[in-house]
Amino acid sequence: MNGEFHRGDLARLREAGRYRTLAPRAGVDFASNDYLGLANDPRLREAVAAALARGVAVGSGGSRLLRGNDPEIVALEAEAAALFGSEAALFFATGFAANVALLAALPQPGDVIVHDALVHASAHDGMKLARAPAMSFAHNDAQAAEDAIAGWRASGGAGTPWIAVESLYSMDGDRAPIAELAAVADRHDAMLLVDEAHATGVWGAGGRGLAASLEGRPNVVTLHTCGKALGCEGALVCGPRAFIDFLVNRARPFIFSTAPSPLMAAAVREALRIVTEEPRRREALHWLIAHAERRLAPAGVTPTGSQVLPLIVGGDAETMVRAAAVQAKGFDVRGIRPPTVPAGTARLRISLTLNVGEAEIDALAEALA
Repeated sequence: MNGEFHRGDLARLREAGRYRTLAPRAGVDFASNDYLGLANDPRLREAVAAALARGVAVGSGGSRLLRGNDPEIVALEAEAAALFGSEAALFFATGFAANVALLAALPQPGDVIVHDALVHASAHDGMKLARAPAMSFAHNDAQAAEDAIAGWRASGGAGTPWIAVESLYSMDGDRAPIAELAAVADRHDAMLLVDEAHATGVWGAGGRGLAASLEGRPNVVTLHTCGKALGCEGALVCGPRAFIDFLVNRARPFIFSTAPSPLMAAAVREALRIVTEEPRRREALHWLIAHAERRLAPAGVTPTGSQVLPLIVGGDAETMVRAAAVQAKGFDVRGIRPPTVPAGTARLRISLTLNVGEAEIDALAEALA
């Protein structure tokens, strides 16, 4: 009582080298997910100012099913569906809430959820609330996913398999075999749920994500977060109209949450326009990725072909010591420890954004060396 358990748990985290604190922003940005440098972009500032000038409210005033269904949010959803090529879209306040809603609401009793072993924590929380059992398959192994579904069918499973993956993994920087997983879904009458959090705006045709070619299929639902490359906040779930309507009626994180700020919807609308109209941002980031891989690989950084570059250290305490040393030299590089990553794979996570240039990358390479 009186916090005894909590103090003890915090003490155990300290002993294990896994205690966390909130650190202020400091140093050159190699930590954020602001991949296209939009979070402080003048166009987003102007979009919010223009929305205020035309009378858009700061707060939504309630849930979407009460009075929170602001026209700015409705417009965003229509524009997002058109851009991503889906029948419909639904705006959530956060990507975490969207992932929880998808996996808690869509799979039904008699179904099964088959998920990549490294899917995000939000997906795991959604699966804890789901009415269907879940099983994992080896990371990025489409054959393992198919074997899991086949085994479930052989044991009498007759419902719908739901395959849950990320298109680009936030801690390893590697990509899912989307085409192979889509083929597995087609062969087994399965649904494919793709979290495009770290691909939206950066990868795929027009920055529409690594599953862009699958959008509009009746067995595909995608999640595009707005707080990373889009520089805003929130998330857009895109998919068949029936699933979007089902979420409106059955997804508790949507039904019982105050709607996102209409101003944020206005900002996301502008961010989507920027992604469409300014492909040079993606091209510049891709150039930086190639440069960073050449410069950082000698220091032990794993080339991934993406904007997320891990430097695997292994031990939790050693990782934080190395992170502190790099931070002391003026670079905001964070240490990542379990349970965010598997035990024994604690790492420095280097995130590349348009907030840095080649000179900063070269300086980081020297600091790491």
